[in-house]
Amino acid sequence: MISKIESVSKKLTEALQNKIDFKTKPLGALGLLETIALQIGKIQNTTSPKITKPSIVVFAGDHGIVKSKPVSSYPQEVTQQMVFNFLNGGAAINVFCKQNNIHLNIVDAGVNGDFEKEENLIDAKIAKGTKDFSTEKAMTIEQCDLALEKGKEIVNSSFKKGCNTIGFGEMGIGNTSSASLLMSYFTNIQIENCVGKGTGLHDEGLQQKTNILKNVFDKHKPTINSPIEALATFGGFEIAMITGAILEAAALKMTILIDGFIVTAALLAAHAIDKNVLDYCVFCHTSGEQGHEKMLDFLNVKPLLNLGLRLGEGTGVAVAFPIISSAVNFLNEMATFKSANVSEA
Repeated sequence: MISKIESVSKKLTEALQNKIDFKTKPLGALGLLETIALQIGKIQNTTSPKITKPSIVVFAGDHGIVKSKPVSSYPQEVTQQMVFNFLNGGAAINVFCKQNNIHLNIVDAGVNGDFEKEENLIDAKIAKGTKDFSTEKAMTIEQCDLALEKGKEIVNSSFKKGCNTIGFGEMGIGNTSSASLLMSYFTNIQIENCVGKGTGLHDEGLQQKTNILKNVFDKHKPTINSPIEALATFGGFEIAMITGAILEAAALKMTILIDGFIVTAALLAAHAIDKNVLDYCVFCHTSGEQGHEKMLDFLNVKPLLNLGLRLGEGTGVAVAFPIISSAVNFLNEMATFKSANVSEA
């Protein structure tokens, strides 16, 4: 059960707000940093919150639709190749995590390939990719439940090691198709307004992708009666694991750093299961994928950055992390008017 952070005492909320307001600045002058500081203080139930052992977990999985339909400009084997790149330290997420001292783990949620045992690779493979959802549901309910549980277990393991701030990334050729379908289902926005260019489709390719996904949506929607069924029908193993990971992180009262289009699609599923997850989420950026801004509007949330990123991998989280650190640091280290002998307004 996920509790609302509004359930923290009124006294604590007032104390946090007073601590923010009496720093040596005009009221509200640090903008969103003040909002984040208040939110993290309430999540941690303290006026002196700390970020400990920040982590990003990148979940990788393949999608059966890629084998039969032209929904991506890249072949499926790129998923496995990029996992090797992550493990070798060569991807953007590796660079940004190293820069900002963020621990990085890679999860094989369902890649269509095999890996040797690696220190930073978590083997949580459900199967070698999902089924082709143009002909059948992507996974069984049992597989979806297992993916949710594995996502929860991975977060729980990080929590037990002292992590209280966690972000999620993904890698999976074809996963913008899954995310578009999930977005349409959970927001009731027409599929045509959810589909984007993904890995860089041209206009003709985008129209083809849209037509394919419209047919998929129309085929399956009448058979779906719950958020879990929607995940099983349209999702990827990596998306389902992120959904479970978000639910567990919120239940553990961790600060959850939300990345772009794919991760927000997983969040939509988690939100449909328990709306209180939003209280624990900081939205790091607006993706260049056209559906992402509509997702954020649906959730009525404000992201920190808009850099036109559309890479995935959790890169938006890693780039935004110093801003989140700044919010906590000003709250704990900035002088008050009284301590600095500065006259108040």
